[in-house]
Amino acid sequence: MAAGTTEQIYDRLKELKQFDESKIGVKGLVDSGVTAIPRFFHHPPENLPGPKPKNRPQLTIPVIDLSGERSMVVEEIRRASSTLGFFQIVNHSIPPTLIGSVIGSMKEFFEQSTEYKMRFYTRDAGKSVAYRSNFDLFRSKAACWRDSLQVRMSPAVLDWEMVPEMCRVAIAEWDKAVTGLGEELMSILCEGLGIKTDKLKELSCLEGRSIVSHYYPQCPQPELTVGIGSHTDPGVLTMVVQNEVGGLLQVKCGDEWADVEAVPGGIVINIGDLLQMMSNNEYKSVEHRVLANPVEGARVSSVVFFTPGNRDKLYGPFPELISTMKPATYRELIYEEYIRRFLSKELDGKTLTNFYKINNTNA
Repeated sequence: MAAGTTEQIYDRLKELKQFDESKIGVKGLVDSGVTAIPRFFHHPPENLPGPKPKNRPQLTIPVIDLSGERSMVVEEIRRASSTLGFFQIVNHSIPPTLIGSVIGSMKEFFEQSTEYKMRFYTRDAGKSVAYRSNFDLFRSKAACWRDSLQVRMSPAVLDWEMVPEMCRVAIAEWDKAVTGLGEELMSILCEGLGIKTDKLKELSCLEGRSIVSHYYPQCPQPELTVGIGSHTDPGVLTMVVQNEVGGLLQVKCGDEWADVEAVPGGIVINIGDLLQMMSNNEYKSVEHRVLANPVEGARVSSVVFFTPGNRDKLYGPFPELISTMKPATYRELIYEEYIRRFLSKELDGKTLTNFYKINNTNA
């Protein structure tokens, strides 16, 4: 059969709709015994990881001990946030048992029967609880090999009856714990900028919280797809915990990619686009991705996104960081419009911050 004929009979939109309407997710495909991934999961070669260069030192992100002397911790976090945009923290306020509990409860949900999970499956962006495969399924150029469960904790009041039963206790405890840790980290980040330590808290940056858990089952053709494509996070601050299936989360360092290995009891922290803009480029939001899982056993992660609770307020570079020597790099934005723009596109690089640059002729 000629290549042109093959192209003509491939109806991508039809296959996407069939997959979405089946509500089985990637886990359902694996359970059905697929040995070849559907074509809409195929990524172009430029989006796929190439062979790791030989004879080069392995790139790593810093691991910061929060129990250290305050000024040293502030400096280490400032340095990491100003360069890599990523770091891991240990000896923080959250016990390893709680991390294990939230990861375990999410894994239990994703490994329930398809019939059970279908009750939570939706593409309605307004739902506070949503299980789905690829939130940008119909906007992206290629789908990614993962399923996700999103629980929007605030600012709207969460209806706990909508949360899967096996996750409720762990999520409630997790949200309380990460809110306290988030306040501590935001205070440290403000101190690193030389501004009031409660500035981010005053701007409601602790009040918009979403917990998104991802499930990456083994992929039969990991060389053709990814778990999550290269992107930056839109909010203020992101926290990630992951199980022992490591080597898949990567951070872009210049033209290379650094692996973020799971550290026992560690929490991965990264700067979001909004904090990069508010810090007037002092802190960096950096591209990261997750590779497709090539091994038996699923990678499970739980991600907390901190965003402003006041969605109608103007946000922009802190006035304290603007001077004649360093003018504002970004224009002010209304957060509601900003996040609507993010949700209208696929996950793709740094396009969101670039849009709000003052010298952007397309703004």
